Amino acid sequence: MHMRKGIFVISFGLLSFAGYSQVPEDALRMSWNTPSGTARNQAIGGVMGSLGGDITANFINPAGLGLYKTSELVLTPGYNFINNNASFRDTKNSRNSNNLFLGTSGFVFGMPTNPRNNSSAAFSIAINRSADFNNKVNYRGQNNFSSLSESYAAEIASSGLTLDEALNSNSISFPARMGLYTYLVDTLTTSGFGTEVVGTPLRYAYEKDTAFLLNQDNYIETSGGITELAISFAGSNKDKLFWGLSLGVPIVNYERSSVLTESDASDNARNYFDYATLREKYTSKGFGLNLKMGMIFRPVESVRLGAAIHTPTIYGLKDTYDATMETALENYNLPTSVNVKTLNEGYLPEYRYDLTSPWKFMVSGSYVFREVADTRQQRGFISADLEYVTYSTNRFRSAEENTIEDDEYFKSVNSVVKQIYKGAINARIGGELKFNTLMVRGGFSYYGNPYDDDALNGKRMYVSGGVGYRNKGYFIDLAYVHRMTNDISFPYRLPDKANTFADVKGSGGNVVATIGLKF
Repeated sequence: MHMRKGIFVISFGLLSFAGYSQVPEDALRMSWNTPSGTARNQAIGGVMGSLGGDITANFINPAGLGLYKTSELVLTPGYNFINNNASFRDTKNSRNSNNLFLGTSGFVFGMPTNPRNNSSAAFSIAINRSADFNNKVNYRGQNNFSSLSESYAAEIASSGLTLDEALNSNSISFPARMGLYTYLVDTLTTSGFGTEVVGTPLRYAYEKDTAFLLNQDNYIETSGGITELAISFAGSNKDKLFWGLSLGVPIVNYERSSVLTESDASDNARNYFDYATLREKYTSKGFGLNLKMGMIFRPVESVRLGAAIHTPTIYGLKDTYDATMETALENYNLPTSVNVKTLNEGYLPEYRYDLTSPWKFMVSGSYVFREVADTRQQRGFISADLEYVTYSTNRFRSAEENTIEDDEYFKSVNSVVKQIYKGAINARIGGELKFNTLMVRGGFSYYGNPYDDDALNGKRMYVSGGVGYRNKGYFIDLAYVHRMTNDISFPYRLPDKANTFADVKGSGGNVVATIGLKF
């Protein structure tokens, strides 16, 4: 059983605006990115802050492109598989998900060293799957403590509107209005069923919060991802100092479908409740802009030190929302259903807004065994990155004509983001050993918990390994990345009592291959 009142109660107020669908979880989804890159890079744990010489440098530290003296064409396909085990109300359930994807691919044009000043330059265009949203989560259990309809009832009660006004008000969320339409939320003054105050919304099937036992089930399926296009330029000075700049254009395509159901687990056929089901479909599309800047310094032959800064990505996004609610209230009302279009003049609601993602700051170090100009004679390396991400600085803004309601809504969302998230440290370490044309690699990465509440566990860990082959300008790399993740999922939020949530533990991995040609 998991319940947590904590600061998540604050986010309840965000649900009271039907004109918007943005909530704090949207910000984390867009910024909590995990390992991606070529097979070589993923095999060594995603380390690339000071190493360089890989097209993945476009997306981590573009100064690493300055180590190129030749040109390169790269293609990286991959296969992802995930198993999520969710624990909710002392009940466990699991779901599997898998998909194909295109990883870091593109070309690097390396310009030969200028003998007069021992300097070089490189230009690159590449794409990268910086976030993969393909996932399935399902959890279920019995709850004798709270109901999803309580959140709707509390939202309407706190609005100060009558039930008729709330049903047609744009200041009330669509799920709450659908709850009114289907009589899931209404006034009931029958003795023994909650409050006796006429006009106060309440939940009839939940007598004084503890009368009934409910079966609850939440199924969530997400798809899509963020594919980032990078255009980068890098250079070097005397093969000691390397610098780089990358313009990133992330393209967002996200879809979320969910079915949240609760039903009466008692044998009472006259307690004013049988079941309620909310089906939702949410899509988000758009693109953004960001800059990545970095430097790598080689103080001695075998040591490389790197630093990089990623500016926030400024996204322009358009969301679409669709939902259907069906309720059966036994002796109070016949089964009734309603679609969001009924409450929105026959159209699906759309929202346009801007999102600013966090800053990222990175430092890194590498030690290269037998560092020489001819990379074929190098015998390997060990490298580590340390990264800090400011998750609490995610910010939403309206992209449409502002009203007072717009400003207040986004101010509330941003305030909650600031309170429930914190900055987190990510660490990556990896290495490679070379045996003539063959290489073996291994790595580990840890992504820190972005939640400010210590009771919410959101860390992620990845263990990786791989092999590579290079000969006469051709190369092929293979990698496997095993994931171990923790996250949480709230089926609904309540303003005045502890929130119940599911712990979601994920496992699985990525199989990645990179094929390349040097010329």
